[in-house]
Amino acid sequence: MKKIELAVFDMAGTTVNEDNVVYKTVRAALEKHGVDASLETVLTFGAGKEKFKAISDILMESNNSSIDPNAVFKDFKVMLEEAYVNLSVDTYDGVEDLFKTLKSKEVKVVLNTGYDRKTAETLLNKLGWIPGEQVDALITADDVVKGRPSSEMINKAMDMFGIADSQKVLKAGDSVIDIEEGKNANCGWTVGVLTGAQNREQLETAQPTIILDSLADLAEILFT
Repeated sequence: MKKIELAVFDMAGTTVNEDNVVYKTVRAALEKHGVDASLETVLTFGAGKEKFKAISDILMESNNSSIDPNAVFKDFKVMLEEAYVNLSVDTYDGVEDLFKTLKSKEVKVVLNTGYDRKTAETLLNKLGWIPGEQVDALITADDVVKGRPSSEMINKAMDMFGIADSQKVLKAGDSVIDIEEGKNANCGWTVGVLTGAQNREQLETAQPTIILDSLADLAEILFT
């Protein structure tokens, strides 16, 4: 396996523990429009996606295609902003140490997310993370034309840091969509993590390089 030069990490459920508040809010917004979707359904069809796309797919999969996803998404954004006001956000154990180890090995650390920039920056502010310090960059759904599973966010990260060989890129996330994104970018490593949206059986369907209970184990695997 080639030396890793860039590691791209999903945010919620992978590096940031926000207790699934976004997906719980998606569920609440759907419920407001008369759609009774379980959190499991929301996670199965929405995890990792840009949130308008997630809502659209959930409506389609639950046979509620007559409901306007634009109206649900509009309510979702208002409800999420309210939910974030008093939200307690933390990192998963070992994540900040992992970032420090990667940076000490001259690996660029990028966060990417299906959230819009405002939501993502709210999370970073709560953690005290600043692009250029704890991480090298943040790329959100607002920064690209096509969201996951398109490789566009990873391609953008590679361009930012002048990395031409995708085999030297690692993508880690808690959903099948994350793994598919990494595979579409032809990443050398695709890593599933069990701290977030989907379980081992679900992640295995995307055939990642490895599935970890926690990102805390990643540095040892990469560098020993």
